[in-house]
Amino acid sequence: MGTGAKKRFMGVRLRRLREERGMNQQTLARALALSPSYLNQLENDQRPLTMPVLLKLHSALGVDIHAFSEDEEALMLAGLREALADGAATDPVSLAELRELAANMPAVGRNVMALHRRLRDAQARLDVMGAQLGEDRDPAGNGPPDAQSLPYEEVRDFFFTRHNHFDELDRAAEAMATTLGLALGAPETGLERALQERHGVRIVRTAPPAQPGVHTDGSAVLHRRFDAAQRLLEMPLHLEPGQHAFQMATQFALLEMGPMIDRLTAAAGFSHPTARPLARIGLANYFAGALLLPYGRFLAQAEALRYDIELLARHFGAGFEMVCHRLSTLQRPDARGVPFFFIRVDRAGNVSKRQSATHFHFSKSGGTCPLWNVYEAFAQPGRIIPQLARMPDGRAYLWVARTVSRAHGGYAAATKTFSVALGCDIRHAPRVVYSKGLDLQDPEVPVPIGMGCKVCEREACPQRAFPYVGRPLQVDESRSGFVPYPTALGRSAP
Repeated sequence: MGTGAKKRFMGVRLRRLREERGMNQQTLARALALSPSYLNQLENDQRPLTMPVLLKLHSALGVDIHAFSEDEEALMLAGLREALADGAATDPVSLAELRELAANMPAVGRNVMALHRRLRDAQARLDVMGAQLGEDRDPAGNGPPDAQSLPYEEVRDFFFTRHNHFDELDRAAEAMATTLGLALGAPETGLERALQERHGVRIVRTAPPAQPGVHTDGSAVLHRRFDAAQRLLEMPLHLEPGQHAFQMATQFALLEMGPMIDRLTAAAGFSHPTARPLARIGLANYFAGALLLPYGRFLAQAEALRYDIELLARHFGAGFEMVCHRLSTLQRPDARGVPFFFIRVDRAGNVSKRQSATHFHFSKSGGTCPLWNVYEAFAQPGRIIPQLARMPDGRAYLWVARTVSRAHGGYAAATKTFSVALGCDIRHAPRVVYSKGLDLQDPEVPVPIGMGCKVCEREACPQRAFPYVGRPLQVDESRSGFVPYPTALGRSAP
């Protein structure tokens, strides 16, 4: 909530907070230096919750101000819309009702989304079991979901609910960078010395195998392989300096920060047995990025360069994708950067990475939108493509996308190409260099996009591939294709 934010009426949320603390109105009013009548008006939505009152809540009770922010409400609203559009709801729920739920009854909203996650996971398990029994549970012919997606989704939710920032781990990495004396832009020597001196690990660099990506024993060799018994870290020669440093830093994190990483993953309460080791790797990668791009120095340079990704990559000797990753984590409570969202996709639309430092909700069931510049980037390889985009809820964003490629072999070897995109709410756009030349004030400029056809209710989208699952499908025999919204025909498809 900025100084220019609209009035926020959050009486139910304030009353729930008071009841959770076991306080009556008079006790809370004294703690906040407010009159009981004024507090009563706040709780009954007769007055808006102002920033001075929020600051008093933070000072007196230690309440996180972001729990009352528009970003948190927007995040929940997106999650509720996806949950109720996923086929489980029997009656249509209006956007106004969902806004009321997200704004005033967040605990109910969180439980609805948790139930939806359980339903989705249970359905996925049934689909996998059906496939094992020779049954096809998907009438669209797409086949059952991969059983491995369940732990990955748990880990993604783990990072997502923490806004992709782990303050304790981040500060530990920043302090370790100073302790090790890592050279800015060339940390490889310091990391190799730290692995040897602190953990007795020797590094061996290996040439690419005859078959790209496959080791002589049949195992994939894409980044690193650690032999704990021999204290040997095998690193392929094809890695660029930034990638080489990142892989060493990740192995260092697993060895040096094991107890902290174990504590963080144990507290997450994962239900799937393989989710915890996946989360350990994710946190080790997080530590590695924070070690190579220490928070204070990186944020200061990012602000000075107006978040120019290529200049930051050059300054710190890091890759484009690594810098994007790091920019999506700069949410330290006392020194916040621009809250970015990060996504990586391939040409087929498969989302291999998605991270959000704030409210942007990546769909898990609806795919992604072909009007998004993350796909336009494939048509212009290596070039940064900016885009102003507007979601169905009316919120506008600045997105920046570019392709990144990786070759693990020599001539004729397959090359992996992805499009990576970084986005932020349009209100942060003036701080970002990529807004230069874009009209941030004209409401007609942003391209209308969505989280995917199945969860997007835009009626006249020229790129719609599937009907919106929140509305009944209508069939008009006089027209080709489907009509995703109720028409004058007035009947549903059989």
